[in-house]
Amino acid sequence: ASALILSLDEALQAKATERGIAWVGTSEPRLLFAHAIACFYQPFQPAPVIHPTAVIDPDAQLGTDVYIGPFVIISAGVKIGNQVCIHPNVVLYPEVDIGDRTVLHANCTIHERSRIGNDCVIHSGAVIGAEGFGFVPTPQGWYKMQQSGYTVLEDGVEVGCNSTIDRPAVGETRIGRNTKLDNLVHIGHGSEVGQNCAMAAQVGLSGGVKVGNQVLLAGQVGIANQVKVGDGAIVTAKSGIHKDVEPGSVVSGYPAISNKLWLKISAIYNRLPEMYKILKQLQRNLK
Repeated sequence: ASALILSLDEALQAKATERGIAWVGTSEPRLLFAHAIACFYQPFQPAPVIHPTAVIDPDAQLGTDVYIGPFVIISAGVKIGNQVCIHPNVVLYPEVDIGDRTVLHANCTIHERSRIGNDCVIHSGAVIGAEGFGFVPTPQGWYKMQQSGYTVLEDGVEVGCNSTIDRPAVGETRIGRNTKLDNLVHIGHGSEVGQNCAMAAQVGLSGGVKVGNQVLLAGQVGIANQVKVGDGAIVTAKSGIHKDVEPGSVVSGYPAISNKLWLKISAIYNRLPEMYKILKQLQRNLK
């Protein structure tokens, strides 16, 4: 490497200096690295144009400097802000609002009653605002409950490929400002996610879940109906949440418990066969 981005660790900085390597020290090396990449790489940004194969209802409202790619479908009542980029094969159902500078990548679908804020990114294959999973059991079978609510993504939200955010029967499903969802994330109907949260791949939220601000959910976390996760909580990978999580706590496992307790249990787990033999021997000795 011709130059390094280092932490404020003086030992590391001294080693780089000894080897004649230029370096920059910072308390946030990962953030500085991200800024450095941005100097050399710019995301693909097509020139403002409306492709002739796009189908746009006359009742739709388009802002200035928008890009509408091939085979895009824009329905009646859609409102699109300024400098929006809509890539090929995107479908916008009626009553959809798209904020300024938002990017919709190829093959994503935005269903009716969806509100997407400014500076959002919806990646390929994502589905926003589809009907929530609402059925009522009857003697004749499942009766479908109409999902007449709204889906709202606040400013700066990013949704990964093939993720789904369902709309509720009433009220809203809401994703807070600057929250980031990885690929294959599912947000159930009527759930509310706070600001600056991050959810890794295959996280699943059931209906009516309430997630606070700055919450981290690692891969394959599942959360049961109506559960609340407090501000600043961290849930480690593959955990199953069946009850409320306190603000600032770190939980692990299924069912999820304190991460410290889970680590102790995990350390013991592989020794259980040996411990069982010892216990059985002690029982025999006591007889």
